[in-house]
Amino acid sequence: MSWEVRVDRTRCMGSGMCAAIAPDALTLDGAHARPVAEETAPDENVLDAADVCPAQAITVRADGEVVGPRPD
Repeated sequence: MSWEVRVDRTRCMGSGMCAAIAPDALTLDGAHARPVAEETAPDENVLDAADVCPAQAITVRADGEVVGPRPD
């Protein structure tokens, strides 16, 4: 099983929090974040990165279902 990680670059404000929390899955590319790869292994840090994104720009999907950000 793998997760799909997407960053909405129109919402991303480039805070870098996601890349600091999940550097294996997310990186800063100029002023915005982007996934390192189209898919990543399930990892709690990826969900944490989606949860803390101040712009709520990160979406994590498993088998087509949204798993992150997690509801409050």
